[in-house]
Amino acid sequence: MKKIRRDRDVIYGNKDLEHLYTFKDFPVFMGCTKDQEYKNDLLSDLCWHISKKSGLIQLNPLLPPSVIYQSEHGSGTVGKSWKDHHAAFAEFVCRSRIGKVLEIGGGHGILAQEVQQINGHLDWTTIEPNPSVILDPNIKVIRGFFDENFNSEEKYNTVVHSHVLEHAYDPNAFVGHISSLISDGQLIFSIPNMDVMIERGYTNCVNFEHTFLLGEPFVEYLLSKHGFRIVEKEYYKEDHSIFYLAVKDDGVPLFQIPPSTYHKYTRLYKEYIRSHISDVAEINNAIKNFDGSVYLFGAHVFSQLLISFGLDTTNIVSILDNDLSKSGKRLYGTQLTSHTPQVLEDCPNPLVILRCGVYGEEVKEDILTNINDRVKFI
Repeated sequence: MKKIRRDRDVIYGNKDLEHLYTFKDFPVFMGCTKDQEYKNDLLSDLCWHISKKSGLIQLNPLLPPSVIYQSEHGSGTVGKSWKDHHAAFAEFVCRSRIGKVLEIGGGHGILAQEVQQINGHLDWTTIEPNPSVILDPNIKVIRGFFDENFNSEEKYNTVVHSHVLEHAYDPNAFVGHISSLISDGQLIFSIPNMDVMIERGYTNCVNFEHTFLLGEPFVEYLLSKHGFRIVEKEYYKEDHSIFYLAVKDDGVPLFQIPPSTYHKYTRLYKEYIRSHISDVAEINNAIKNFDGSVYLFGAHVFSQLLISFGLDTTNIVSILDNDLSKSGKRLYGTQLTSHTPQVLEDCPNPLVILRCGVYGEEVKEDILTNINDRVKFI
């Protein structure tokens, strides 16, 4: 596996990256696998750095996209929070005249269909490397990655993407290429609220897919640099997402990233590491002699990160996940098999390790209300 060097800051391009922390031998894929043996799973060091000038936390080196996106893993498709997010973002998109649309990512077709329910028939094209089967004839799907090699003779009025920008290996090139496609149009997008996520210690904040910590100052800088003026910004929940509407405006002044940004994010990330080490130690102590069945929720990066921090999986029965497509499959990089929470139904004394960020309360309420009110959570 040939790694990709990123030895320059992706914001300013300076060679000023300072090492913060390395997760040794981290799973390269955050989904589940059915047929592959555990011994064949690929692991790689997850090395985090920070730019001394911009203050952006970023991964170096990177892994090939074909490795980390080897198959679809259901992100953004399961649960009430995501359903509500797509509905709210669709409403946000439809506030403006969107015309001919290019959607980057979103191969599951959920957003396109939500928008069409509001606006009726639309000229909508989606580019996605691992698209789901979309039966809607009004949605044209292009299989592939959106990068500098993507060129189209089509003229788009609007470019839309949802939870995609944080996946770009070169955000400058990504936003710049979008800018080149819409000479007089708009960019509408949703991103995770990473400032709040890092402050609250959410385990899905940065990883092999989210290769930089996309705080609000960096978004505003990138948009202004590539000729986009922010018209509207809306927060979806206090810790989930931020919606942006930006229009092309070559006269927009360049946003200045505050000088204090480096110190702010260095402090936040060091506290993020310290709190997880402490948290995992407390979990291990609690489950060591627990007189019952222990489960871990989240067949995803949530669990992979906890395990990387030293979570003892010896007495964990299995991983729980609401995504039915993961049931019976093994979480990549672990020997734990995923099951739906229904396995808790007749369990007399179950304990669930729950560290799923913004989705935690939703998961907990569903289990206690609909499956087993005797479940304990840690």
